[in-house]
Amino acid sequence: MLTLSIVLTYSFIVIYASMNNLILRIETLKLVAHPARIAILEELSKGVKCVTDLQDFLEISQSNISQHLSALRHAGVIDFFVDGRLRCYFLKSPFVLDLLGIIRKDYPAALEGPECCPVTKKGKYPGTRKN
Repeated sequence: MLTLSIVLTYSFIVIYASMNNLILRIETLKLVAHPARIAILEELSKGVKCVTDLQDFLEISQSNISQHLSALRHAGVIDFFVDGRLRCYFLKSPFVLDLLGIIRKDYPAALEGPECCPVTKKGKYPGTRKN
């Protein structure tokens, strides 16, 4: 009985850790879903940048950039170090690099429709739909 209890506890811990990781990724997706933040992350994927570097590239105000950087930093996506009076930002999350790769990827066409219903084996996908 004790062994079953240990196995169940271990299983719960593994499932909880997996769900927690999934929740963190979902929250990262929500956070990144902003054009300015995607542009910031694209620039940071090329290397360390200061706010002035980002300001020249993005053409938005320094305060707006700082707000986006703060949100990304609090989520653990990026971090910074101080060099004199400059804050130099860099990517911290490897998940973001994969995400940016998916965003950049060019998909040539939509997936093809099925030949028929997989359950009844009847019907045919017409290829177009009336909206």
